[in-house]
Amino acid sequence: MTSSRPWLRFSLRPAIATLVAAASILASAASSPAFAQDVAASEMFGFDDLPVNEFETTRIRDMLRGLTHSGYPLDMHVTELAAGEAPHPPHQHVHEEMLLIIEGELDVTVAGRTARLGSGSATYIASNDEHGWRNVGDSPARYFVVALGDDEPAPAPEGRP
Repeated sequence: MTSSRPWLRFSLRPAIATLVAAASILASAASSPAFAQDVAASEMFGFDDLPVNEFETTRIRDMLRGLTHSGYPLDMHVTELAAGEAPHPPHQHVHEEMLLIIEGELDVTVAGRTARLGSGSATYIASNDEHGWRNVGDSPARYFVVALGDDEPAPAPEGRP
């Protein structure tokens, strides 16, 4: 059958392929544990009102865990780290992180590079970069950790393993 509008036959193919790909992505996202979270509502977090989780070397106040309006997982907490301590050994994970230092001084290592960062400093940790930090001051350090995404690996681009 020959169409009187051959442009229609060819222009719909990319649109259909895009719809099929989008449906596939949404279906896999719906089965992700992160998808079960709620979209985060606007909120204010008074530091003194947050429950404290105490561990051997840290005190952690969870603030936010949810999804952005577009479904992107977001987690935020503030940590108080004892002088001379590290919160955990260097590690890596799929999700990205931002470290925002409120007070104190940390030696932060990301992907083999170390910098001493103090109050008002920040670092961005890309997916799968090994990272860790230690409080090098004489008093507790406080900092925000903002985790972006989850640990479900992103699908490989089409045609790649």
